[in-house]
Amino acid sequence: MITKKNGKLKVIPLGGLNEIGKNMTVFEYEDEAVIVDCGVAFPEDDMLGIDLVIPDFSYCQKIRSKIKGICITHGHEDHIGALPYFLREVSAPIYGTRLTLGLIETKLKEHNLLGDTKRCCVSPGETVHLGRYFRVEFIHTNHSIADSAALAIKTPIGMVIHSGDFKIDYTPIDGEMIDLQRFAELGREGVLLFMCESTNVELPGYTMSEKSVGKIFEQIFDETPDSRIMVATFSSNIHRIQQIMNSAYKHNRKVAVIGRSMANVVKTSVELGYLCPPPDTLIDISETRRYEDNRVVIIMTGSQGETMSALSRIAQNDHKQVEVKRGDKIIISASPIPGNEKAVYRLINDLMKKGTEVIYEGLMDVHVSGHARAEEIKLLHSLIKPKYFVPVHGEFKMLKTHAHLAEELGMNKKNVFLLGLGDVLELDRGHAKITGSVPTGAVFVDGLGVGDVGNIVIRDRRHLSQDGLMIVVVAMDRDTGRVLTGPDIISRGFVYVRESESLMEEARAVVRDALSMCEKRNINEWTYIKALIKDTLKDFIWKKTKRSPMILPIIMDIDY
Repeated sequence: MITKKNGKLKVIPLGGLNEIGKNMTVFEYEDEAVIVDCGVAFPEDDMLGIDLVIPDFSYCQKIRSKIKGICITHGHEDHIGALPYFLREVSAPIYGTRLTLGLIETKLKEHNLLGDTKRCCVSPGETVHLGRYFRVEFIHTNHSIADSAALAIKTPIGMVIHSGDFKIDYTPIDGEMIDLQRFAELGREGVLLFMCESTNVELPGYTMSEKSVGKIFEQIFDETPDSRIMVATFSSNIHRIQQIMNSAYKHNRKVAVIGRSMANVVKTSVELGYLCPPPDTLIDISETRRYEDNRVVIIMTGSQGETMSALSRIAQNDHKQVEVKRGDKIIISASPIPGNEKAVYRLINDLMKKGTEVIYEGLMDVHVSGHARAEEIKLLHSLIKPKYFVPVHGEFKMLKTHAHLAEELGMNKKNVFLLGLGDVLELDRGHAKITGSVPTGAVFVDGLGVGDVGNIVIRDRRHLSQDGLMIVVVAMDRDTGRVLTGPDIISRGFVYVRESESLMEEARAVVRDALSMCEKRNINEWTYIKALIKDTLKDFIWKKTKRSPMILPIIMDIDY
């Protein structure tokens, strides 16, 4: 590692600030750069038809020759989900722990990128050298997925610690507690910058241990001797799945998993040894028909009410392999992600209407978070004792609360930076300041299209969903401008034509009058005629209905 100490380190967040998801940060020093995480966000309700939201990679494309590697803190979608889209634009090796790489490899296979991507497995406690200027140490942490890590990024001007997502679990399922000793050692060595997640910083106290959920599952299984049990949880929460399987085994039940992501994660975790199903417990979903309901547990996706998830399809009687039955007990073992509350509660209502018993977080402690609360965050701050601090991973109110927490712990307010996406924080050994910004934002993924759906398309989709569409079809002679047939008006999502015949006839009359005016004035410029049809009909519809459907004029050229 070259000890060039007169340069400046740039820290540039491209995602994960003032939002939930699409976590991604660039660290740049001279002619080298390292990226931490590359995640997706899930679309909000008004992003109609959008499948995923990924960061804007344009700055990374600009500095592609500098990028020495991508370091991944853990295997959640909001940290790895954008990798296939990034790797289409920028080639770089990926560094991560064993399970994290296993999940990434499954994703890369789906996108036919596995053979073109270098992957480097890193064990907790190991340090990797990236270029001349960066050394990155992986530090074991606890989270709601196994093999999570914080990163200690050593640069010529000092140490940066990125917490990743974490909690302090004193009784973790795998027995491996967060490496607080290493954080304390690095704190004594001196930490220039600390970047810490803020998801649960507003909550006082400590997050409960994952083991506490296992006790609740034991209680539920004890109280359910006769019914089939279904559990919806995050597919990545391997420790939760392990506890469900353990409870099923104790109660002589077989376990089947459904949902594409759930099946992929379980398969990968079993192959790598992170998930250990008890003997003869895990079966294929097709085999469940051979067993009585009180001998079956089904683990599935859908804890967030996602439209196409297994649980949502079951609730709508749209699943090919599983049909919900009266008396089934369904456990939703997750908290709604902010923005998903309506979808989750709608799902719960739909399931209850079918005669099932639904257990969710509001009724029993069937979920604990994987994120640290205020007291755990304070402990990490106190061990690390950074000179500068940047709160990350959260909405603005979370980042602001975290900034106040750091100040309460004694940090100088001038050394705490609330960054926005694209802000460039420059640091040297004695100073830190925001010096500018780079292009950033959200790129929408719709099916196979990446970035071809922008704000204007979303606006049009929103318009269509709210007010519907009217198509006006007219056949004209291009040379004379004479109307040959029409106008015909087609309504989609605006009014039901058969019940609004008088309105539609009036609309046709309005368009006919506009066309007659053009014919009298010898106007045969189609662009002008289309605009006139659109404006005239829009004004008429608004006066009649106080609604504003999208209007699409179509003029057909009839040549004799």
